[in-house]
Amino acid sequence: MQHGYAYVGNDLQDIYGIDAKIMGEATRLADAYFADGSARAALKTLADHADGVLVSDETVSDFQLHRGDELNLRLQRARDNEYAVVPFRFVGIVREFPTAPKDSFLVANSSYLTSHANASLQWTILIRTHGDPSRLAQDVTRVVAPIGGLTVSDIVSAQRQISSSLSAVDLRGLTFLELSFAVVFVGGATGLALFLSFSERRRAFTILSAVGARQHHLAAFMWSEAITILVGRGIVGICVGSLVAFVLVKVLAGVFDPPPEFLTVPWIYLWLLGSTAVTLTAAGVALHLRKLLRQPVIGDLRSWV
Repeated sequence: MQHGYAYVGNDLQDIYGIDAKIMGEATRLADAYFADGSARAALKTLADHADGVLVSDETVSDFQLHRGDELNLRLQRARDNEYAVVPFRFVGIVREFPTAPKDSFLVANSSYLTSHANASLQWTILIRTHGDPSRLAQDVTRVVAPIGGLTVSDIVSAQRQISSSLSAVDLRGLTFLELSFAVVFVGGATGLALFLSFSERRRAFTILSAVGARQHHLAAFMWSEAITILVGRGIVGICVGSLVAFVLVKVLAGVFDPPPEFLTVPWIYLWLLGSTAVTLTAAGVALHLRKLLRQPVIGDLRSWV
């Protein structure tokens, strides 16, 4: 990966040269980095156009660019260090890129970029390993030791350096407490709603029993009401929760680097939540039905009269 600078009009921007065909093998590029929502498609488009360039949203808005437009950049030439106009082809929009600034930058093919501005570029070689990164860094250091001006670092050292200057908070414990409270809250809310609903209808159930309704008739009334409450409130809860999560991800997209590509659904937690609600609903119906059938109907009717 190469890094340099290019003039877009009077604006000096960072420009990155990459080998689009193998960039995805060296590091993971999030789909959220690109406006089309697919890193693989954006890299393929860039690789298919030797003079292609990916441009940030701000530059596209400032210059009213459309895909396929010719974009003339001024790059410093290798032979005389003078700036010369180099034509590029606008092929897509990039929103984020590793080490790139937040506002305006460019991503182009390294072969095309180095052929016009080799003298002013800084090179970075990314190496992916499945072993110990620090050990690989030591091996690479021994290989490139005779070459001056090179710096070798591994991702663990970079993470340690970044973490030393930041305040980090582990939210797993807080998340566990919040989700546990949600399970208890769902259980309590489901049981309370069902209890109050059946308590309001106790007189109606008693009258039905007095006029000859059998056990399966009463059970049908109770189960239908319980399922209606459970399914109806479950659908409303899922819709409201999904909407709130979607809005939060959109609002907080600028906080994360990279921003989330999609909503993560905790299926195990949702299964636990649903199982708790179904279990408590079934238990509530069974207890109310058992209590209604065991208590004498005449006593309840007299107390209401």
